Order: sequence, then structure tokens, then C-alpha cells
Amino acid sequence: MKTGLVLEGGAMRGMFTAGVLDVLMEHGIVLDGAIGVSAGAVFGCNYKSHQIGRVIRYNTQYCNDKRYASFGNLLRTGNLYSEQFCYHTVPEKLDVFDAKAFAENPMDFFVVCTDVRTGDPIYHKCRTGDAEDIQWMQASASMPLAAKIVKIGHYQLLDGGIADSIPVRFFESIGYKRNLIVLTQPKGFVKKKNKMLPVIRARYLRYPAFVEAVADRHERYNETLDHIAMLEQTGKAFVIRPPIPLEIGSMERDPVQLRRVYETGRAVAEIQVDKIAAFVNESKAAAEE
Repeated sequence: MKTGLVLEGGAMRGMFTAGVLDVLMEHGIVLDGAIGVSAGAVFGCNYKSHQIGRVIRYNTQYCNDKRYASFGNLLRTGNLYSEQFCYHTVPEKLDVFDAKAFAENPMDFFVVCTDVRTGDPIYHKCRTGDAEDIQWMQASASMPLAAKIVKIGHYQLLDGGIADSIPVRFFESIGYKRNLIVLTQPKGFVKKKNKMLPVIRARYLRYPAFVEAVADRHERYNETLDHIAMLEQTGKAFVIRPPIPLEIGSMERDPVQLRRVYETGRAVAEIQVDKIAAFVNESKAAAEE
């Protein structure tokens, strides 16, 4: 019986997740596998490479750098977050992503993307942390209207959160029967229909299945929250979530706000770290029996 780590996205709400993951690493809490969506993918990969502090470091350092994210980038390239700077310059030169440690860690790491032609989720296992794996992480975090469609092989991909925002059912289906789930919305949150749907419908006219996935995303999201509540009650999931809405912009440029959300994640994890460790150890004990 494997124990998984499921990481929701949420743009810069993902700084909460980064804080949680740093605490897990500092306390030596190890899981069999992890799956990240959008920000959960691009930040969560540092858990497998065991790079404590990397996410808060490079985000606070470059959040005001126009090469990192700007509307100028969007107009020039079709990407709000620069593909070159975010997925090459930073991980390869400025704050190096440890692909060797990533590859050597036996923990599985999956990312979720949405196939724009079918509207279905695509689950990709990142094995080495190489340039193609980074491209899959980029695709997972490529938000509609704010990023170009990412082409990998025969796939055309965008934000994994459209098709499967919290992929706990996928993880259950491949043997992760107990899961630590990191959400970026507080308890009681109910997702509403996307206000940008008319714009998305016009922009992605050639991809009707993708548009329909956007249109009913809120229903699938809320149903998944109901499923997670049931898992929590039966002891099959341990959920870490912010105590109140994080209230941070998708493209937050204030390092103080980024650190506030990161420190919130740290505080929530520190308070519960003994319970988290007990949940993970129970799972390991059950697997060994």
C-alpha cells in the first residue's frame, strides 16, 4: 500500500504548498510518490530533488523581473511567464534545479496536463528532471489565455487543473491508497463557474472539448472535494490546507506577499508535523504487514 502526496495548483497560492513541502523535507518526511498540478508541479518537483528553500528564494528574487513575468512577455511571445527565463535561465543558470538528485530519488513524481484536443487529463511520470520533464511541468502550469499551447510529441497541452485539479482519484487508481493532500483553498471553499468562459470560448474555438472542460471544471472540482472529505473521515487521507483564504494575486509581484503565503504554509505544516509523520508511518507499517 503506497502513500502519495497530492499537490493542488493555484498560481501563487502555490507558495503555501512550497512552505508545507520545505517543512516536510526538514523533518525527513518521505512519501512513495507525488503528483503535482500547475503550481503544484513546478514547485513540487523541488520535493523530489530535495531543494529546501529554492521556491521561495527564486520567486522573491525574480518576481519583479520583467524577464520572469510581464504583460510585455504576453504581448511579445504569448506567454505571461517567460518560457526562456522561467524554464531555462532560472533552472539552468540562476538557481539551478538539481536534476541529478531528482533522478536519483526513487520517489515517483507525476504531473497533470490537459489535452486541448480532447479536454482529458494526461498524467506524465517525470523520471529524470531533464529538459523534456521540465517542459511537461511547464505545460501543467500553462494557464489558458496567459500561455501558449505547449506541444510535446503528439500532444497539445495546457494547465492540468482544467481537467483534474486535485488528482487524488488517479493516484488511488495506481495504488496510492493513502494520500497526504495539500490544498490551496480553505475548508468550505466552493468553486464557481469560470467568469472568463466567454473569452476562453472565443480564444479556443478550435478546441470545443477543452472549452467544455473549462465550463464544467467547477462541478468536477467540488465533487472531488466531497470525495476528499470522505477520505479524510475514513483515515485514507490527511489534508493540509490554509486556515483562511490566502488572498494573493495570480501574478503577485510583492515579495512580502509571497513570503507571507509561504510562511503560512510553513506554520500550518509545523503545527501538524507530528500528525503528518504519524499518518505516513502508519501507512508504511500497514504496507509492511
